[in-house]
Amino acid sequence: MKNIEFVRPDEIEKRSFEIITRELAEQGITLSKEQELITKRAIHTSADFDYARTLTYSKNAVEIALELIREGADIVTDTNMGLSGVNKKVLAKFKGEAHCFMADEEVAKEAKERGVTRATVSMEKALAIDKPIIFAIGNAPTALISLYEQMQSGGRKPDFLIGVPVGFVNVEAAKELFIDTDVPYIINRGRKGGSNIAAAICNALLYMARDSQP
Repeated sequence: MKNIEFVRPDEIEKRSFEIITRELAEQGITLSKEQELITKRAIHTSADFDYARTLTYSKNAVEIALELIREGADIVTDTNMGLSGVNKKVLAKFKGEAHCFMADEEVAKEAKERGVTRATVSMEKALAIDKPIIFAIGNAPTALISLYEQMQSGGRKPDFLIGVPVGFVNVEAAKELFIDTDVPYIINRGRKGGSNIAAAICNALLYMARDSQP
């Protein structure tokens, strides 16, 4: 048990964030007040300090996302793993719901018939939801591509985008599609990301919205 530090269960997360804060300071990295809790939660989820350099925020991104949550926006993920990670109890306090359509039989059938990915059909289905939507994409670059194509063809654009798919094929290019658009976003540039990171960013925003309530 050498070098094992005893930490009370209810203190583990607090201790983790103290370590993250210290190591960021040691690396000479200063996070903006607005973005700090989100970036730290991504690091906490992954133990990867690269997120302090690669997470990219559009202008007023956090403020816009928090306002959408307070207005009852829903969250749509591209994996059931991402869906399971979102704190739906906090989201429900703002009358929001979380969705993932990837496992729907109708989505799978339509995707097969059209020769496209389920992520593509899932995003089309999500865009039909009649309320503000925060898209949390952590796995499928085709989900980002589908959202972009819909927007470019005159369809609905995402109210907010968390774009953090992970991988090697089309991942970086799909993320870059939104960098110069007017869609508010939090995007991780490069190959890294994942459903866990997408959920972590959602939860950071949810906790910020909850804790800023009167």
